[in-house]
Amino acid sequence: MKITMFGTGYVGLVTGTCFAEMGNDVICVDINPETVASLEAGRVPIFEPGLASMVASNHAQGRLRFTNDAALGVGHADIIFIAVGTPPGEDGSADLRHVLDVARTIGTHMETPKIIVNKSTVPVGTADQVRDKIAHTLRSRGAEVAFDVASNPEFLKEGAAVADFMKPDRIVIGCSSESCSRVLEQLYAPFNRNHDRIVHMDARSAELTKYAANVMLAARISLMNEFANLAETLGADIENVRRGIGTDPRIGYHFIYAGAGYGGSCFPKDVKALIHTAEKVGYEPMVMRGVEAVNEKQKGVLARKIQRHFDGALAGKRFALWGLAFKPNTDDMREAPSVVLIEALLAAGASVRAYDPEAGRKASTLFADRSGIEICTRRDDTLTDADALVVVTEWNEFRTPDFTHLARTLGAKAVFDGRNLYDPDYLESLGIAYYGIGRGR
Repeated sequence: MKITMFGTGYVGLVTGTCFAEMGNDVICVDINPETVASLEAGRVPIFEPGLASMVASNHAQGRLRFTNDAALGVGHADIIFIAVGTPPGEDGSADLRHVLDVARTIGTHMETPKIIVNKSTVPVGTADQVRDKIAHTLRSRGAEVAFDVASNPEFLKEGAAVADFMKPDRIVIGCSSESCSRVLEQLYAPFNRNHDRIVHMDARSAELTKYAANVMLAARISLMNEFANLAETLGADIENVRRGIGTDPRIGYHFIYAGAGYGGSCFPKDVKALIHTAEKVGYEPMVMRGVEAVNEKQKGVLARKIQRHFDGALAGKRFALWGLAFKPNTDDMREAPSVVLIEALLAAGASVRAYDPEAGRKASTLFADRSGIEICTRRDDTLTDADALVVVTEWNEFRTPDFTHLARTLGAKAVFDGRNLYDPDYLESLGIAYYGIGRGR
C-alpha cells in the first residue's frame, strides 16, 4: 500500500519504517528540513534497538523516503497517518495544533479518496475534530473528495518499539466505516498472522483506550511506590512483597517494581491529559490525581535518602550517578528522575559524575551551562574521587559491578540503589551502607 506518515518523531519513524519493512511504499513528511536531510543521509535522531538498520535497508530499497513536501506526501498516499507531537499545555491538556495543522494540510492538497489515521496520542473526540477540519478545508476549496478518519493508537514501549510493532499484542482500530476497517485490516495483516490481535471499536473508544492503558500502568507504578514507602516505615522489604503479590495471576509481575518514579514522553503527559479531560466534563479524577502526586514526590526519594545519610551536608561531596535515561534501552531523558536528582544535588553544593550507555549526549546538551556535573563515557570513570554511588536506571551493565572495588573506591562507602538491583546484605557485608527503595533500610 502507499502510505504517508506526517511526523518523523518516535512514533512516526518507527511506524513508517515497520510498514516499509513489510513491503509498503512509505513517505515520511516532516516540516524540519534538517531532520529530513539527516534521515535521508541515514542518521537516525533517536536510539531505539534495531531501528537504524531497518531505516537504512528500507531507504536503500526505495520503500522509505523522507520529504518536506506536504503536497507530495498527500498525493502519494492511499492511507495518511498523523503522528505528530501533542505536547502538554500549562493546564496539562494535549496541544492539538500540530494535529489540526496536518488535517488542514491534507484538506488543502487532497484530490483523491483517502483514509486518514490518527496515530498520535490524542484526547477523546480528536477524530471528529480532524474530520471537521478536513471537511471545512475542502469546502473552502469548493472540492468534494471522499475520506474516512480512523483512530489507531500506538502501544510502543521505548526500548522495544520495533519489536512491539512487528509483533504487537493488540492492534486497535477505531472507525465507523466497514470499508475503512477492511483496508486497515489488510494493512496490518502481516503483523497479525499467528492469531487475531485486531480489536475493532469506535474512534472515541480507541482514543480513550490509549490513555486508559498508560494511566493504568502509571497507576501500578505509583501504587507500588506507595507500598515501598510504607514498607520502609514498617521495616518490611518491598522485594519480598513484590514476589508475594506477583504470583497472583490477577496481579502478575508487570509494572510492580518499586523505584524512583516514572518518566518519559508518555506516562506523565498522558496522566495529565486525562485528568484535564475529566475536569472538562465535570468529573473529579481522584485516583489519577493520586497517581500523579505520588510520582512527583517519588522522583525526590533518592535526594531525600542522600540528604539523610549525609545529615544535609552535601556541599563539596561528589556523587557517581549511573543512569540518565528514564528507562533502559533508550536515550530519552524527558521527565527522567535523574534530572530531578541532579538538580537537587547541584543545588545542595554537591558535584556529579554521570554515565549512561545511550543518553550521555543528550545529558551533555541538557546540562551544558551547568557547573558541577561531568558526563563520562565509561561507567567506572564516574567513581573517581566519588563519595557515593547512585543508581537511577536499571541498564544491564549496572547489575553486577565489582562490589569490592566499590567498597575500596567510594569515599563514604554508600550506595543509593534507585532500582533495587543489589543485595542489601551482601553490600553491607562489604562495609557499604546500602539504601534501596522500600527495602526496610
